[in-house]
Amino acid sequence: MHTRRIFLKSSGLALCSLGVGGTPLFLNRLVFATPAPGLFEKRPILIAIFQRGAMDGLMAVPPVEESHLTGLRPRLAMTAAGSAGEQKLLDLDNGFGLHPAFSPFLPFYKEGRLAIVHGVGSPDPTRSHFDAQDYMETGTPGRKGMSSGWLNRACGLLGHEATPFRAVAMTPAMPRSLNGEEPALAISRLEEFGVSEMSSAGGTLESMYRETTESLLHNAGTGSFEAVKLLSASNVRQYRPSPGVTYPSSPLGNSLKQIAQLIKADVGLEVGFAETGGWDTHVQQGTANGTFATRARDLSAAISAFWWDMASFQDRIVLMTMTEFGRTVRENGSGGTDHGRASCSFILGNQVTGGMVHGTIPPLVPEALEDARDLPVTVDFRSLFAEVAGAHLGLADDKRLFPGWEGERFRVMRDL
Repeated sequence: MHTRRIFLKSSGLALCSLGVGGTPLFLNRLVFATPAPGLFEKRPILIAIFQRGAMDGLMAVPPVEESHLTGLRPRLAMTAAGSAGEQKLLDLDNGFGLHPAFSPFLPFYKEGRLAIVHGVGSPDPTRSHFDAQDYMETGTPGRKGMSSGWLNRACGLLGHEATPFRAVAMTPAMPRSLNGEEPALAISRLEEFGVSEMSSAGGTLESMYRETTESLLHNAGTGSFEAVKLLSASNVRQYRPSPGVTYPSSPLGNSLKQIAQLIKADVGLEVGFAETGGWDTHVQQGTANGTFATRARDLSAAISAFWWDMASFQDRIVLMTMTEFGRTVRENGSGGTDHGRASCSFILGNQVTGGMVHGTIPPLVPEALEDARDLPVTVDFRSLFAEVAGAHLGLADDKRLFPGWEGERFRVMRDL
């Protein structure tokens, strides 16, 4: 009833398209309904991107003055020396370098919009992709069987009513992060958006529709439903990003482009989720080119395009990346790296304390590493997620956001 009430109060359905037998073509493939034009223009938006497979934080943002790294990674270590040309690390001016494939991030970093947090990971030592991703998405490391995801709980703490489009994952199935009691949508492709694809954490919108048809027919056209936005499949295909913006034609690029469409449509999006795979670099990881560089190039290009596409919305948006764990400090015999512990996270937004690499990396000697092989976790992912989501979305109850956690937020957001 709570969900149905919000659905009715917050959005009207365009009932102008009827199918065989008088049944409305649900949302006419895609109906964007809002209570009134511009209602959501001031609400903050959090975008989370999961890098599945475990990104090598030492490859992404390595310490440039660490003398042990070359010995531990004879084929993978890179240099910031000018003699390396286009293959050199990009200097971040504080003892760290940025992999050249992440070059689209450098202007954001220099402008103070991008923060990098090193040493991020889970207190649970598992090196299982499945378990580590599950723990990170539910926000309960070491605790299996949690029914809700941390982003779903974040929606529950927002404290205001919302449209069915408040939380959207551009994924084929609902990610664990958005599982739970709060309504959420998983959408593969906006142009194919229909009843069969509208899976919701709280049930299908189709079932909600059946139970509310009579009320909608009675109330449609009144002031409560005055702003109904209809975007057909053809409109979705005809979407054009802002001038000069080109998204990569990759799954992540397409996901972020569609999230941008939802934001511009002002349908009430407050939490967006996307994912990118291929970060499990056991074999032939490469340096300036190779598997890692390909993934990094796609991630940075997609995020950069999204950010510039959102030019007039940037003050409302914070984007953060997450990955289940990092990679071993020492390269393996296949020219790659194996499952490790800590990695790093990128946080982009105008409210971020950017232009800095937060967190610490110890000397890369066995006695300073976890199990003599991995970067130790110095930033519990919950402390970072609570800080970013809490500060940006205005959430105060960290214990409800992350049940059982007794830590403190890791400060990376500016005081406003």
